Amino acid sequence: QVQLVESGGGLVQAGGSLRLSCAASGSIFAINALAWYRQAAGNQREWVAVISRSGSANYAEFVKGRFTISRDNAENVVYLQMDSLKPEDTAVYYCVLIQQGKNYWGKGTLVTVSS
Repeated sequence: QVQLVESGGGLVQAGGSLRLSCAASGSIFAINALAWYRQAAGNQREWVAVISRSGSANYAEFVKGRFTISRDNAENVVYLQMDSLKPEDTAVYYCVLIQQGKNYWGKGTLVTVSS
């Protein structure tokens, strides 16, 4: 079993910053990648960013230049630094661990950006 626990969500004004963290534990032996997804109320879940085992990162167009994904391999933690936040970034943010073809999801952390 793999457990993922997100933290760092909250309420922030537009233009502000938040840093999300996701700690992974359990049967972790060969993480292929770590990713962040989000889901706004009434919308489908959408991919935000991914970071590979080697540290290569990719971002959805709507967060490029504003969000930064990083990871601490020793601690099995992935971060999402979110800057220049917009009201449309309001969503529940989920951490995903990809290992041996399986995706493991956290329960999410709520980010609310006020205008």
